[in-house]
Amino acid sequence: MNEFAANPLFQIMHPKSIAFWGASNNPLGMGSVQLSQLLAMGFEGSVFPMHPREVQVMGLKAYMHAKDLPVVPDLAIFVLPTAVVPDILEECGQAGIKRAIIVSAGFGEMGPEGRALQDRLVETARKYDIVFIGPNCIGVVNPHLKLNTTFFPYDASPGFIGIASQSGSFVTQMFVHLEKFGIGFSQGFSVGNEALVDIADCLEYLGKCPDTKVIALYIEAIRRGRDFFRVAKEVSKIKPIVAFYVGGSESGKRAAHSHTGAMAGPDLLYDGIFKQAGIIRAASIEELFDLCMVLGSQPLPEGDRIAILTHSGGPGAAAADTAERSGLKLAHFSAETVNSLMDLVPHTASVSNPVDLTFNRNPSDYTKAMPQILLKDEQVDSLFMYLLIPLRRVMQAIAATGADPENAALLADVYLDGQTASVAELSANSGKPVVGASFCTRGEPFIRKLQDSGVPVLTSPERAIKALAALTNYARAKRAMLEQDDAALQ
Repeated sequence: MNEFAANPLFQIMHPKSIAFWGASNNPLGMGSVQLSQLLAMGFEGSVFPMHPREVQVMGLKAYMHAKDLPVVPDLAIFVLPTAVVPDILEECGQAGIKRAIIVSAGFGEMGPEGRALQDRLVETARKYDIVFIGPNCIGVVNPHLKLNTTFFPYDASPGFIGIASQSGSFVTQMFVHLEKFGIGFSQGFSVGNEALVDIADCLEYLGKCPDTKVIALYIEAIRRGRDFFRVAKEVSKIKPIVAFYVGGSESGKRAAHSHTGAMAGPDLLYDGIFKQAGIIRAASIEELFDLCMVLGSQPLPEGDRIAILTHSGGPGAAAADTAERSGLKLAHFSAETVNSLMDLVPHTASVSNPVDLTFNRNPSDYTKAMPQILLKDEQVDSLFMYLLIPLRRVMQAIAATGADPENAALLADVYLDGQTASVAELSANSGKPVVGASFCTRGEPFIRKLQDSGVPVLTSPERAIKALAALTNYARAKRAMLEQDDAALQ
């Protein structure tokens, strides 16, 4: 067994059999909705609905007690009234079940009586060597194994972003958000009240997960500060961590406490922890995933010098302004780069930085020759591209040559495939990050093709530049931590 498979959370994320308490033949019950999503995702293991009266639940044979099951399940899921959960966990322990997800709420977040019930859960878990997530959580998702224990449908492809969140909604609602960009989760945890498993445990697990290239954290409070810092510092040497912390204000503290019972800390304290551990802090939930899209897909830049390539003045100016405000420097191009660019652009274009093409007799230069020239320059560490090739415009141009509409559509698609391939290979061939922006979404075929080819295309120049700045800051922090380790060994 390798180190990853030996992690206590591995079996929760890789079960071969699941016992599910709380579903019925009422399709509107929360437990029924969650079980239906587990089945709809196509989970390939055995599923055993548990019910005190029903013979079948959702077409599956139902069982009354854990001891009645034909096998000892790898995982138990509880979507039950609060008061009965401790006894059912005891029943699971007696039956030899070692992993559980407790969705039920009404525990530590609800005051002394709830805390007493939560303490019973922990006591029972330790008695039987059970590892559970929750209570008051929404479950987990592992798209690579078609596992979705939440109540929300997961329709995106498996992705490279791992998430551990103290909000269930910020896991499930992000299913839809990430799908807008053509990406998805590798694995995701809603940790709830963290009675036994906390965000530091999930971070350690995701740090070892081979499908996870970047880790997103939604944090209301850190319960084991020293352990979290130790784990984060080690993980961030291997892969980037991006965190969105909301407990820094008085309002945030109150909301966090009522949500999961968490005790938040001062904003400056968390800022310091994040910086020392190499964690990149996001200012919003949207930025959390903007940064993850870029940090999980692009190579690390050697420095902070950025080239901006645009065919419109406004987006280029916005990108340049945001770059300076974010701590990036506009690269000063070599004479060779300037001369090479001048051979490709009209007299109305600018070959300073930003490079503003305006219009060109050969639009393909914009996606291939020009970015290649910029990335070849040793003064350039990263590249931003403003991207817009509307399918309708391409079809109209082809149709103007006399092609019939069907052939025009086919030729336009072939043309866009070629432009996509040119942009997609830029980063791989240069070893430098390339990030795009467009006000168009995946409804525009060129943007969809780019995102499906692994090119991060965000929805504005400002958001793309901030993500490149975060990538640059992470590269700097990672180098510093590794240099410290090297110095300590000498």
